[in-house]
Amino acid sequence: MTGPLLERASPVLAGDSAMPPERPADMPTQSLKSLSEGFPRAEVNRGGVKSNKLKRLSVIGPALLLSGFAIHEMRAVFLVGGLTPLEYAVLALFVVNFCWIALAFCAGIAGLISIVRKRGKQIDPEVEALTTRTAILMPTYNESPDRVFAAVETMALELSKTSDADAFDWFILSDTTDPQIALAEEHAFWILREATAGKARIYYRRRRKNIARKAGNVADFCRRWGSSYDHLLVLDADSVMETHTIVSLARRMEADPDSGLIQTIPALIKGTTLMARVQQFAARFYGPVIGTGLSWWVQKEGNFWGHNAIIRTEAFMKAAGLPHLSGKPPFGGHIMSHDFVEAALIRRAGWSVKIAADLYGSYEECPPSIIDMAVRDRRWCQGNLQHTRVLPAKGLHWVSRMHLVTGIMAYLSSPFWLLLILSGLLLALQAHYIRPEYFTDQFSLFPTWPVMDSDRALRLFYITMGILFGPKIFGLLLLFFDSKTCKALGGRLRVIGSTIVEIILSALIAPIMMFIHCGAVMSILFGRDSGWSPQRRDDGSLPWKDLIYRHRWHMIAGLLLGYAAVLDSLTLLAWMSPALIGLWFAVPLSAMTSSSPIGQWFKDRKILATPEEVNEPAIVTAASQRRDEYVVELEESWNMKLLLDRPEMMALHMSIMDKLPTHAPGSPIEPLEAIARVKVQEALCQTSLLALLSKQELSYVLGNPLLLKHMQHLPEAYADDDLVSIC
Repeated sequence: MTGPLLERASPVLAGDSAMPPERPADMPTQSLKSLSEGFPRAEVNRGGVKSNKLKRLSVIGPALLLSGFAIHEMRAVFLVGGLTPLEYAVLALFVVNFCWIALAFCAGIAGLISIVRKRGKQIDPEVEALTTRTAILMPTYNESPDRVFAAVETMALELSKTSDADAFDWFILSDTTDPQIALAEEHAFWILREATAGKARIYYRRRRKNIARKAGNVADFCRRWGSSYDHLLVLDADSVMETHTIVSLARRMEADPDSGLIQTIPALIKGTTLMARVQQFAARFYGPVIGTGLSWWVQKEGNFWGHNAIIRTEAFMKAAGLPHLSGKPPFGGHIMSHDFVEAALIRRAGWSVKIAADLYGSYEECPPSIIDMAVRDRRWCQGNLQHTRVLPAKGLHWVSRMHLVTGIMAYLSSPFWLLLILSGLLLALQAHYIRPEYFTDQFSLFPTWPVMDSDRALRLFYITMGILFGPKIFGLLLLFFDSKTCKALGGRLRVIGSTIVEIILSALIAPIMMFIHCGAVMSILFGRDSGWSPQRRDDGSLPWKDLIYRHRWHMIAGLLLGYAAVLDSLTLLAWMSPALIGLWFAVPLSAMTSSSPIGQWFKDRKILATPEEVNEPAIVTAASQRRDEYVVELEESWNMKLLLDRPEMMALHMSIMDKLPTHAPGSPIEPLEAIARVKVQEALCQTSLLALLSKQELSYVLGNPLLLKHMQHLPEAYADDDLVSIC
C-alpha cells in the first residue's frame, strides 16, 4: 500500500512544499497596563464600532429591576423575625446566583423577540466576488488524523466548486506530540494532497515545541505566514462548516473595514451518547435564543469562543498578542482561555467584535460523557480564573469586562450554589435544633421568634424557577410554532417528551457538575496546573471501577447532605431530593449517559433529536463517509522503521518538516533535547535506539533532520563484531 501511495504522492509534491514561502511579520505582545501607540484606532465608517445604548438598557435595565425585586423579596422573607448572620449569608449568596440568571433571562427575551421578527425573512444574496484572501486554519493536537483531514478535504472540495475558491487557502496546524499520530498525519496529508490536487491549496505544519498551546500555534502561523492573508478563519479539530457560511463570513469581513472578529454560533452534531445528545438538543433549541439575545444587546462588543470565527489578520496581529502572566501556573504563565482575552484586546484597539447569530451552517461536536466534560472544564476553569488577572487591564470596554466576568462566574457559580445549599440547610437545622432566644437584652413585650414568611418564600421560589427555565421555555415555544421542524422531529408530543427527558437529565447531572466545578476551583486555588490533554470525541465509556473512583466523592457528598436533611425532616429531604438524586446515582448515571448503545436507543426513537440529525447536512455526511475511507487508508500508516528503511520516505518526511531551526544558537538546551541527542549519538543500532527512546524523545527526533540523518547511518541491528567489541 505504501509503495503505490508514495509513487502517487511524489508528483503531487513536485514544485510545491508542505507550506508556502514565509512572510515574517511582527505580532507584538500587548501590555495589560497600557495601550500600544496608535490605539484605539480611528474608525473607518462613522459609527463602525459604536453600539446602540437603548438596546443595552432594554436588557440590562430589566435584569437589574428583576434582581432588585428578588433581593427585596428575599430580604422580606427573613425580615419578619429579624436578620441573623446566617440569614445575611443566605441573602448574599442568593443575590450572586439570582443576578447571574436574571441577565440570561432578559437576554433570552430579547433573543426570542429578535428571532420572531426575523423569521421568514430572507438574507439578501451575496453575489460580489471576494477581493481579499483568507487563511482557513485547522489547529490539531494529538487528534485522530482521519477526522481532521477528512473534514478539511470535504470542506475544501466543496469550496473549490464556487467562484470564490481562489480567495481561500487551507492550513492544518499541528501541535501533535505523539510520534505515531504525527507520522499518521503526514501520511494523511499526502492522501489529502492527492485528492485535492489542482482544486485547493492545502498546507500542513507540525510545530516542534508546543509553546503557549493553541494560542501559540496560531500566533506562530501569524508571525511566519499571516501577513499574506487579510483574514483568518479559525476552526477546531471537530469543526465542519458549510461553504456558504465560509464565504459569507469572508464577505462580511470584507464589507466592514471596522470589523475585527465575527463569531458564529456553532450547532452541535454527531452526538452518539446520551450525554452528547442532551447537549446537542439543548444547544440546538435553547442556544439560539440565548445566542441571538447576546448578539442583540452586546452588538459591536461581542465575544470569541476560540473557533468557527473569522478574524481580521491586521487586528489580530497588531492588537491580540497575548502577554505572559507573571508567576507560575495555574494563575500565571500562558493565558489558557485565550479567546475571551483576544476578543477584548481587539475591541480595545478599536475594531468591532460581532456575533453572527443569523448565520447558520457552522457545526462542531461535544464531549461524550460527564467525565470528558469534567476534563475539558478543568482546563477551561483554570483559563477562566486566570481572567481575574486580565480584568483590571487598561482600556478594556466595560462589556468586554462583563464577558470576562461571565467566564469566571461560569465556574465560580458552582461554589456559590453549593454554599447557598449548605447555608439553607444550616438555617433549617438551626431552626430545628437550636433553642431560640425568646427574650433578648433589649426590652420587648414579646419574645424574639425565628420566623420566616413562608408564603413569600414559596412565591419567590416559583419566580426563580421561572427565570431559570425561561430560555428553555422560549426555545420550546419557537419550536412549537415551527410545524415543519416539529413534524420532522416526530411531532409535538415527541418534542415535549424530548424536552422532559432533557430537563430531567440536566437536573440530575447539574449537581454532579457543580461538585466537579467546585473541585476544579479548589484544585486551582491550591496551585495545581491542569496540563494539556487531548479530548475524546466519540466514545465516552469507562470501566465501572474507574467511574466509581471518579464519582466517589460525589456519592459521599450526596449521602452526607441527605443525612443532614433527614436530621431536620423528611419534608426537607423531599425538597432537596432533585439536587441529591443525581449525586446518589452518579455512577450509574455517568455510565448510562456515556453509553453509545443507550444513546442509539434514544436516537432510534427520535428522542432528543435535532433537525441536523434527522436531515443531516450534506457536508457532514460527506465528511463522515470520507473519514471512514481515511480510517481504512491509514490502517497501515507510516512509522519510524519505514522512514529508516526507505530513503525516499525519509525524503518525504524531511520535505514536510517544519523549516525553523531545531535549536537557536545561544539558547539553553532543554533536558528532553539533551537526552534525545545523547541517546541518538551514543546508539549502536537502530533497533536498540527505537526501543530506548521515549515517546517525547522520539517526537523531538522526528523534527530534527541532523539526528534523523545520524539514525539513517546506523546499522539496523548489532553485528557480531560489535557485540564482541562491547564485551
